This record gives sequence, C-alpha cells and structure tokens, in this order.
Amino acid sequence: MSLRLVFMGTPDFAVPTLVELVAQGHEIAAVYTRAPRPAGRGMALQPSPVEREARRFGLAVLTPKTLRADDVQVAFRAHGADAAVVVAYGLILPRPILEAVPLGCLNLHASLLPRWRGAAPIHRAVMAGDAETGVSIMKMDEGLDTGPVAMRERVPIGPDMTAGDLHDVLARLGADLMARALAALERGALHFTPQPAEGAPYAPKIEKEETRIDWTKPWRAVHDHCRGLSPFPGAWFEMPGKGGPVRVKVLRTTRGEGSGPPGTVLDSRLTVACGEGAVRLVQVQRAGRQPMSAEDLLRGLPAPPGTRLP
Repeated sequence: MSLRLVFMGTPDFAVPTLVELVAQGHEIAAVYTRAPRPAGRGMALQPSPVEREARRFGLAVLTPKTLRADDVQVAFRAHGADAAVVVAYGLILPRPILEAVPLGCLNLHASLLPRWRGAAPIHRAVMAGDAETGVSIMKMDEGLDTGPVAMRERVPIGPDMTAGDLHDVLARLGADLMARALAALERGALHFTPQPAEGAPYAPKIEKEETRIDWTKPWRAVHDHCRGLSPFPGAWFEMPGKGGPVRVKVLRTTRGEGSGPPGTVLDSRLTVACGEGAVRLVQVQRAGRQPMSAEDLLRGLPAPPGTRLP
C-alpha cells in the first residue's frame, strides 16, 4: 500500500524526508516549496533545496506566494491527496488547506514538542544548553506548532555539538520517523495526543542583533551561544587589524583554561576570558574566507596574550 501525498517543504532539512517518501513508494502528487530567491554574487534566482530534489525525481513543483488565494486552494484540493507532509515549508497553512486532505497535514518539527515551538527550534535548543532534543510528528492545526502529537524521537545534544551538527542528525531521524508515521497512518494506527499547555517555550527566528558575542557572560553561555549559531548565521566578534576591526565568525568552541577580565586573550591558542571561566576558539571564519583553525587565524591577525577583544 501507499498514500497519495502532497509534500510541502523548502530547506535542506526537508530533503531527506522527501527522498524517504519517494523511496517508500508513496505517490507524490505535487511538491510545494518557496519560490526561487536571488543568491550568490550574481544574485541569480536559486531554487530551494526541495525544488532541486523534486525536479531530480521528475515531480510537479508549485511555488505559490500564499495559500490563502481561492485559486490556489482549488488547485490544492484538485491533487486528490490522502494527506500532506509538511517539513519547514515557510508559509502559513490556512484552514481550507488543512481541511483539503482527508487524513490531515502531518508536520515534522525539529524539537520535542511542546518545547521550542516556532521557527528556530534547533538553534534555540543548543543556545539554551539543552541536554537533549528530537523530532516530533504533529497533526497541524491553525496554531503555531500547537497541534496534537503522534510520535517523538529523542537525541542527546553533545557538549560541543553545533546547531549544524544537530540539524543533520535530526533531518535523517525525522525522515525515518515520518516514514514510520505514514505507515501507521495507512493502517489506521496513528494516534494523536494533545500537547500539554505547559513547557512550551517559543523559538523565534534568529535576529542579527543577538549574534554578537558578549564576553561578560559565563563561559558556558558564550559556548552555547557560539555553537547554537554555527554555522549560520554565526556568532561573531571583532579582532584588531591593520586597517581597523576585523569581524570573525566563530564556528566551534570548547571550554578553555584560565580566567581574566572578560574579552582578554589568555594564550596563543585564542582562549578568551569570559565573565566566568574561559572559552577556547577552535574553528573560526573571516568574511570571504574558508573556515580555519584559531591558530591559522592568529598567523594573519596576531592577538598576543593580554589583547582585549571588545
């Protein structure tokens, strides 16, 4: 048996689920994704990762700007799908869309709902220093990630794991969990439980204003901030350069040895004092350059012990 599905997703995180559904033999009636956007030096229109994968499979791709238009809703119903699978799509699904498929719209969300509802659950879980997170399969309603949950799968967050590391783990895990959920749905054995009202912190999208590193915070908070924003959009600080301050993005950190006034470079490995303790910068990146070790950065931007970073 297989289901006739509409798939709705946009970023890299959604691609493994689309691949898995095709591999499982489900019939993908259409793929909805965000419209191509300008990117790169030439600002040429770039299709989303999901669109690229869908076209590789020869699937029909639709990129409406909204799902609220009557003609879009009529076209959605015309697919005759049993259910919709939604993974980081990026558009609100209004009630006519939610009610257009008899078995509902199943959403793969990258957290253990109700914790971290919202746009940036992976970043926020790492930034908060959570010891674990996971993926959830939810039946969508008109609220923001508030629908009843059928399945969850947990994973530990390693002490130095970045949001990028976690993203890749959860994308693969989520694809497998969605495949299992759809198998249960076919058998009539997928059961949903309303989310509890408590324990539902919100995960808003990352704003530019919160990406700069604050050395006055304890080392653990600085470490979690850096790894939670790695590799994108990236926590950053400034180093003194010949032509003025140079912005440096931090990709990997670990606990450092020593202490001192916040922002003080403590050794030749780019260990930096924090409000409490210190972090050692392991991997960094200058604008327009490839990621590099802290030692390589110091060869081009010397910062001897005692240097104060703003």
